[in-house]
Amino acid sequence: MTYTQVSVISRDASARARWSTRVRRLITYLLLTGTSICFLIPFAWLVISSLKPNDQIFVFPPTWWPNPVEWNNYAQALTSQPFGRYALNSLFIALVNVVGNLVSNSFVAYGFARFRFPGRRVLFMLLLATMMVPSQVLLVPQFILFHDLGWINTFLPLTVPSFFGSAFYVFLLRQFFMTIPVELEEAARIDGAGPLRIFFSVVLPLIRPALTAVAIFSFQGAWNDFLTPLIYLSDPSKFTLQLGLAQFQGSFHTDWNLIMAASVVVMLPMAIIFFVAQKYFVQGITMTGTKG
Repeated sequence: MTYTQVSVISRDASARARWSTRVRRLITYLLLTGTSICFLIPFAWLVISSLKPNDQIFVFPPTWWPNPVEWNNYAQALTSQPFGRYALNSLFIALVNVVGNLVSNSFVAYGFARFRFPGRRVLFMLLLATMMVPSQVLLVPQFILFHDLGWINTFLPLTVPSFFGSAFYVFLLRQFFMTIPVELEEAARIDGAGPLRIFFSVVLPLIRPALTAVAIFSFQGAWNDFLTPLIYLSDPSKFTLQLGLAQFQGSFHTDWNLIMAASVVVMLPMAIIFFVAQKYFVQGITMTGTKG
């Protein structure tokens, strides 16, 4: 076989390989686009319904464009309930939960990842085992505990538990801690840094993606929580946005267009936070579980 024939065969093989790669990439993009459209359809329907008159919400066949466009739905929805107060309550609860989860879980996770003590693995397995306990099982004993403490109708049952750690967040941060080389901490220790100095100055800056993921999860959980405020809050001035949305649904009549408009406004902060911090969020999830 001559050099020219070998060169032609090599070029043909390279062309086939490039063509196969392009086809696979095209199929991947088509699948991702189709999946994205499936996820975006409910959001699009929510926004469109928020601009419809109430009598057009459930018509069949459905109308994909409102006629007329009722922009006044947003003003009516946000003024029919004290949504400013509800938003401040939800924001306060969510931010306190973020701080509590970041502080408590980072300390616990660092202890499990770096400190060697008897029963460490057993305690960590017991901690993970608590993730299998349904939260509904704990509702009654938690309510009795908070009632005896006099915390009913306050924000304390919605915020204080975040300062006592979460098994999922501890696992997430612990796995990220395990990916950090121990040599960095040993070098800081040789320079005279203590455990707290190493923790705050060396380790925490390196796990920023994981901390961002925990912060987003915490904020989302507190912002979207409906059951816990429903159980512990009875004063309307302390209601959260989720309880405010529930006020739209009456016994005999429900203004679904106003619920849709209010839901769009309530959902926007979470969408903005996710897209702004998407890079760190994805890193915090994908880089855990690689070691340990």
